Amino acid sequence: MTKTKLMTALLAAVMMTAVVGCASTSKTEGTGEYFDDSWITTKVKSAILNEPGLKSAEINVETFKGTVQLSGFVKQKEDIAKAAAVTRTVKGVKDVKNNLIQK
Repeated sequence: MTKTKLMTALLAAVMMTAVVGCASTSKTEGTGEYFDDSWITTKVKSAILNEPGLKSAEINVETFKGTVQLSGFVKQKEDIAKAAAVTRTVKGVKDVKNNLIQK
């Protein structure tokens, strides 16, 4: 009976370590958040690609905890706002940091 309690306690300790190891902090993402952000990045890139007039090859997209950062170059000043507007339509986007620059 003592061995059973010891094994249960050991198993509980291992499980807690695994759960805490996958948790996020203010500066890092948890495993689930990483995959969510990857999905958001892919969807934003796709939405920009499908938007007429925007060259997706010159727009970089990065996502961290739902906040999308756009950087790179666009031809016209109006394209800066257009890219941000397209990004906001993607499900899961919490905020957009628009660092696009007109060529």
